[in-house]
Amino acid sequence: MGLIEQLRRRTPLGWLQLSHEKSRLLVALSGIAFADLLMFMQLGFQTALYDSNTRLHRSLQADIVLTSPQARNLPSLSTFSRRRLYQAMDIPGVKSAEPMYFNNTIWKNPQTHCEAGVLVIGFNPDKPAFDLPDVNQQLQVIKLPGVALFDRGARGDYQKAIAQIDQGKIVTAEIERRTIIIGGLFQVGASFGAEGNLITSDQNFLRLFSGRQSGSVSLGLIQVKPGYDSKKVAAMLKAYMRDDVRVLTHAEFIEFENNFWRTNSPIGFIFSLGVSMGFVVGVIIVYQVLSTDVNAHVREYATFKAMGYRNYYLLGVVFEESLILAALGFFPGLGVSLVLYQLTRTATNLPMYITAIRALQVLVLTIIMCAISGAIATRKLQATDPADMF
Repeated sequence: MGLIEQLRRRTPLGWLQLSHEKSRLLVALSGIAFADLLMFMQLGFQTALYDSNTRLHRSLQADIVLTSPQARNLPSLSTFSRRRLYQAMDIPGVKSAEPMYFNNTIWKNPQTHCEAGVLVIGFNPDKPAFDLPDVNQQLQVIKLPGVALFDRGARGDYQKAIAQIDQGKIVTAEIERRTIIIGGLFQVGASFGAEGNLITSDQNFLRLFSGRQSGSVSLGLIQVKPGYDSKKVAAMLKAYMRDDVRVLTHAEFIEFENNFWRTNSPIGFIFSLGVSMGFVVGVIIVYQVLSTDVNAHVREYATFKAMGYRNYYLLGVVFEESLILAALGFFPGLGVSLVLYQLTRTATNLPMYITAIRALQVLVLTIIMCAISGAIATRKLQATDPADMF
């Protein structure tokens, strides 16, 4: 209670100095808000990169996933022999091993008839592969020849086509010079690796891509029997399988995709660098403001020293200014970021959301940023000698 009472009675020198020069304060707050905006946007893009590129991974109904060792990520999957799935059934604890086919291709937008990229996915409709209600309710639909489901979250001009599909109208498109019928919709969304997704049966997939053999699969989805540990079953599969197959648990498969974008793709590095640049920009801006303030009031600080005030009191004033700047500059940056997140989400269909954790993360970075600036700015203050000032 004594400490609280002492703080209550303390003259807020930091705030008084900042508010005395209102134009300087507004410039400082604008700079901090800009630095926060940079960090918010780069963190948002970085999270959207990982979230959007693993939405399909998270929806897979599989405890263990088999891929080719040459596979880089989901849009760039190499194939391996389907015989490996039959061999996997010999491992104790394996309940099922189903193939899945992927192919990145170009199709003609059913609305604009312009070419666009799309990821086509094929699997056995009798063995549901996704934990997506919209897909599982339409498994009988994709059994029909030439019928596929379209991702309503795809990036591009598809609004009219989606409205027609919702109304039950027949909508057709062209892939590999073959006409397909869009028999329904599901929701996953665009990613950095694919503009949109098409889901169909394995038979329709092989008809579309006639050069693809049914024995060359992109993924193997393995479900483990109840009572068995998927990690132990995965370890047995690794020991049993040849080197032409990579064995991953479901969680490892998600991390496998994230790791590609984090380390093997320049875009992951760019977003990380952007966060660092925002932090550095904020440090420089706040340092300039605090350094200017210290220089402008150096005689007053020297007078305080001559009166007997210690260095830590004067340093506390500068740190008080830095914390005030951090708190006041954060909220404008948050407000502008909310607007830009909404605009980005609408324009790109990427999962851009400001969560409480991200807001807290940026606030902590802002406080650290201002504290570092305050620490640098106080170096001259520590060396100030009242005798030199008068």
